[in-house]
Amino acid sequence: GSFKITQKNKWHRSNLYGDYVDAAGNVVVANIDVTKDPKPPGTSFAGSKMTHFMRFTGGVGMHEGFLPGYPASHGCVRMPAEMAETFFHNVEVGTPVQVKP
Repeated sequence: GSFKITQKNKWHRSNLYGDYVDAAGNVVVANIDVTKDPKPPGTSFAGSKMTHFMRFTGGVGMHEGFLPGYPASHGCVRMPAEMAETFFHNVEVGTPVQVKP
């Protein structure tokens, strides 16, 4: 589809996916979805890092992320760190984005 960059956030974190952590920041339950996974008592939510986030529609954007070699995102376009940083520094809000399979 055809989109435009609507937001840039260098230190963005997910508000849906991440880990439940204890008061010391230790992971108690990893890789959770806050809409499905109940929070254990005494824990808090730590959203997954989405460094160099460039939103282009709804909750979807491009950002630095792990590339496991198979489809594994919840819709975002993950990139190696160097690529995400380069894109981030070279786009502005309004920059056109085309996503192709």
